Amino acid sequence: MDVKLEESWKATLSEEFDKPYFQRLIPFVKEEYVNHTVYPAGSNIFRAFDSTPFQDVKVVILGQDPYHGPGQANGLCFSVNNGVRLPPSLVNIFKEIRNDTGKEVSASGDLSAWASQGVLLLNATLTVRAHQAGSHQNKGWENFTDAAIRELNKKKTGVVYMLWGSYAQKKGGFIDSESNFVLKSPHPSPLSAHRGFFGNGHFTRANEYLRRVGKAEITW
Repeated sequence: MDVKLEESWKATLSEEFDKPYFQRLIPFVKEEYVNHTVYPAGSNIFRAFDSTPFQDVKVVILGQDPYHGPGQANGLCFSVNNGVRLPPSLVNIFKEIRNDTGKEVSASGDLSAWASQGVLLLNATLTVRAHQAGSHQNKGWENFTDAAIRELNKKKTGVVYMLWGSYAQKKGGFIDSESNFVLKSPHPSPLSAHRGFFGNGHFTRANEYLRRVGKAEITW
């Protein structure tokens, strides 16, 4: 099966394309795009991978579903395009960055600058039907994104994993925390941010670790 994916990830994940779950997933996704409004745009389904090649990954942030409102999802978890009103979780992420680093954050919710510095902004599920959170869960995307994390864990060390909320922590449960830096806290959503996302210091702690292992820091 020919999948349009950034070359290093395509090589890394090539065995997934012929597995039964993926052979079922692709027709399902294509049919959804034909019959329903689905986010993100088809060209952005694999944007997290396309924006951050395998060899460049320094930090992994795990989300769950793409945003399901009009104009929000852009293929990078927690990110929205420039000019789009910031979703509540992203507001809280920016608030923590300001409190943690002391630096003012861009008014734009476009996180592509993070991706270009080596931050893999990966949702567990890469597509969603409009206004129906979770509508594409358990169709195969989770197997595919699990495989991506497994390959990173197997082939790369010195990676920072930011696991926000119980879903991300469960998904990243097998990550080798001795060879990498695993940061855990509650999710930045308004429902849980005050239970420990605020004050987690993940952004400065990530940069301190990257410095220690000889990698360039991220400009958050």
